[in-house]
Amino acid sequence: MKWDTSKRLEPIVLVFAERRERRVVRTAREAAEVLLRDWPAEEGEEFLVAVKTCLDVITGKAEPEKLHQAIVRAAYEAGIAAITTDHRLGVVRMYPRPHIASVMSG
Repeated sequence: MKWDTSKRLEPIVLVFAERRERRVVRTAREAAEVLLRDWPAEEGEEFLVAVKTCLDVITGKAEPEKLHQAIVRAAYEAGIAAITTDHRLGVVRMYPRPHIASVMSG
């Protein structure tokens, strides 16, 4: 089985408010690192879907757009702010909206 961790996805800025840290996810490899090393909890349905989708993208069974969507949903589930561009609407989106202003300015 050939793995391709360089698959690119639309960038997502994840803001971990408790640690006052930001991570940018641009590739399947970065997604795997964030999900397996930095995620605050290894539970939740959306988290598990994101991990499986990441593996599917790396092994060529899914497109990067699916991973992008899965990470945004998992971030919302975990209370992590996800800032990304929605090209269909031509806007920048933030999920969830509360409590990230202090992290972004600090």
